[in-house]
Amino acid sequence: MARAKRFSRLKRGFRRFATVAGESVRRARDYAGNIRALRRRRSPEPVEEQRAVITGIGAVTCLGLDAATTWDGLINGRSGIAPITQFDASHLPVRIAGEVKHFDPLKYIEPKEARRMSRCSHFAIAAGQEALRDAGLEIGRDVKPERAGVVIGTAMGGFEMVDNGLQEYRKLGLRRANPFALPASLANAPGHHVSTFFGAKGHLATPVAACASGTQAIGDAADLIRRGRVDVAFAGGVEATVIEPAIVAFALMRVLSTHSNDAPEKAAKPFDANRDGFVYSEGCVIVMVESLDHALARGAKIYAEVLGMGVSSDAHHIAIPDPKAGGAIRAMQWALEDAGIGPRDVDHINAHGSGTQANDPLETMAIKQVFGERAYDIPVNSIKSMVGHAMGGAGAIEALATILTIRDGIIPPTINLATPDPECDLDYVPNVARRRDVNIAMSNSFGLGGQNACIIFGRYE
Repeated sequence: MARAKRFSRLKRGFRRFATVAGESVRRARDYAGNIRALRRRRSPEPVEEQRAVITGIGAVTCLGLDAATTWDGLINGRSGIAPITQFDASHLPVRIAGEVKHFDPLKYIEPKEARRMSRCSHFAIAAGQEALRDAGLEIGRDVKPERAGVVIGTAMGGFEMVDNGLQEYRKLGLRRANPFALPASLANAPGHHVSTFFGAKGHLATPVAACASGTQAIGDAADLIRRGRVDVAFAGGVEATVIEPAIVAFALMRVLSTHSNDAPEKAAKPFDANRDGFVYSEGCVIVMVESLDHALARGAKIYAEVLGMGVSSDAHHIAIPDPKAGGAIRAMQWALEDAGIGPRDVDHINAHGSGTQANDPLETMAIKQVFGERAYDIPVNSIKSMVGHAMGGAGAIEALATILTIRDGIIPPTINLATPDPECDLDYVPNVARRRDVNIAMSNSFGLGGQNACIIFGRYE
C-alpha cells in the first residue's frame, strides 16, 4: 500500500513537471516568434539601389570664382599660378602659388558670421550656394531637410586660424584673443557651416584623406544616395591654406616647384622631363549629388552619373608613394569593379598628375598596369598644370573638369608639356585642349599617407 502511494505521488510530480516544462517551451517559442517579428518590422524589405547623378556644380578656384569661369580657363589652357600675395614670401625658395583672387566672403556671408569662420569655410559656402542654385534646388521645398546630406573633404581645414589665433594671443593677451580660432580651424567646420547655412539636416561627414579628400567625399556621397540614406547631398573638397607654415613645410620636403618663381605660369609641368615639383594652391568645388529618381521627378538637368569609386592604402610611407604603385593600381581596379565596367570602357583619365619626380612615372606605370595596351589610346591629362595642387580640394576641382569633359566633349590640356619623359609615355593631351566624345571618364587622386581614391563618372543615358 505504501509503495502504491509513493508511485502515485511520483506520477503526479512528473505530470506537474511535464506541464511546467511544456509551458516554458511554449513561452520560449512565443518569445522567439515575437523577436523575429520585431526584427522584421525593424528591417524593412531591401530597396532597389538608387543611381547617383550630378545636378549642380559650384566652384571657387584660382581660375575664377564660379564653375563657368573655371571651366573656361581650363579648356583655354590658362594658368592660375601667380606670385604669393597672402604673406611675404620673398625670403622663401618658393614664392608662387595658385591663390584665389578677388574673393570677398561678405558677398555670401554676414560679416559677424564670416569673422568666425576660416577661409576654407568661406569657400565652401560660396561654392555650395552656386551648386544649389545651379541644381535648381531649395531645401525644404524640393527635398526634406532630413534627406539632404553634406560630405565635404579637406586635408588641413582652417589651419590658418590656429596660427593667427596663436599670434593674436601672444600679441594681445588672453582676453583679446579670438575664441573662435580653434572651432574655426577644425576639419569638419566647412561641412558644419554648409549644413547650417543651407539647413541640410541629414548625413554629415568630413573625409580627411589628404589629397584624396575631395574625390572620396563625392564617392562617399554617391554611396549614401545608392543606399537610400539621403536624396541629395552637397559633396566636394576644399583647401585654403596658402600660408607661410604650409609653404615652408612642403619646401622642406622638397616637393614644391622652385625653378619658376619668375615665370609662375610655367611652374607646374606634370609628366614633363623637367618637372621639379607641384605648385601649392587653394580652392573649392561642391557638387550636388542626387538620386536619379529624385532628379527626374523634379525635372532637373543632369551633368553626369557617378558610376563607381575605389579607395585604397599604399601602407608604405607617410610621404613617399609605393614604388610598385600597388595602391594606385588597386584603387583604379576597384573603381572599375564598383562601376561594373572594364578597361576598354574608359574614354578618358583625369590624372592625379602632381608634377613631382616620383608621382608622374608611377601613375603612368599604374595606368599601364590596369589598362594594358589600351592605356596608349586613352587621353590622360593633368589640370594641376593650370590650377596647381589644392590638396583636399584637388580631387573635387578635378571632378568638375571630368564631369564637364563628359558634358562638352572637350578634354582640357596638360600645359607646359615641352620635353617628353621616357618614363611618361602616354597621351597627355599636351598644351592644347582636344575635342573628343567622352562617355566614361576616370579621375585619380593619390595623397600623402598613401591615400588613394579613384572615381568614375559616366554620361547619363
